[in-house]
Amino acid sequence: MRLHAIHFRLGIAMLIAATSLALQGQAAQAQTAQPQTPVYRFKVVHTFPHDPKAYTQGLVYHDGFLYEGTGLYGRSSLRKVKLETGEVLQKVDLDPKYFGEGITLFKNKIVQLTWKTQAGFVYSADDFHLLRQFTYTGEGWGLTTSGNELFMSDGTDEIRVWDANTLEEKRRIQVHDGEKAITQLNELEFVEGEIFANVWQTNRIARISPRTGKVTGWIDLTGILSMMYRRNSDAVLNGIAYDAKGKRLFVTGKLWPSIFEIQLIPEK
Repeated sequence: MRLHAIHFRLGIAMLIAATSLALQGQAAQAQTAQPQTPVYRFKVVHTFPHDPKAYTQGLVYHDGFLYEGTGLYGRSSLRKVKLETGEVLQKVDLDPKYFGEGITLFKNKIVQLTWKTQAGFVYSADDFHLLRQFTYTGEGWGLTTSGNELFMSDGTDEIRVWDANTLEEKRRIQVHDGEKAITQLNELEFVEGEIFANVWQTNRIARISPRTGKVTGWIDLTGILSMMYRRNSDAVLNGIAYDAKGKRLFVTGKLWPSIFEIQLIPEK
């Protein structure tokens, strides 16, 4: 009886050990299959003045100047802004029926979206002369460009890809972090081959592969602007611009008094 009991106990111990090793192996495999998405913090390099009444919807850096699209009915505009001083050098106001949204620059032309009116505008970048108007389905949110393609967000987890010359849709990218769809994608900017996207009403920017839609990293900008300037619930992070030549990244928000040049720092 004692020998049988010893064998039984040994068998139980071996079974527990084998089960523990199997579970550890499964956990290791799960961690390998689904690594945690990297998170980046920031360092402020420079702070520049920004019109605190500008409801920023789109931001582009080009040849030393910022181009900004602003929103709200009756206050929407397209602007050329001197980075160092925040001075508005050139401005065109949209018809009060339009709520301005994202902008981008392509071949010396500026393309601007509107929110719910399914209308977009193409201007000459030199003098803001209106060249044409175009239409699209659904809502317009953010806009950026790479090569001969425009990338447009509409508040969902999809980014639409348009032919930049014809403004016709070619395909769509579904944005996801692992298996989770990422919605509320807003202002967009191409940065070193990735799409950076503000996630509306958060302090986060998603770094997105334009090929697969996978979120390759998150930028956490919590604390970049003092809360005393964010008492208005609309004063949320929204606005990304990149100086490709100088490798400078700029961010701002709706109704913010500052534009920040930042460097990204990986979290440990």
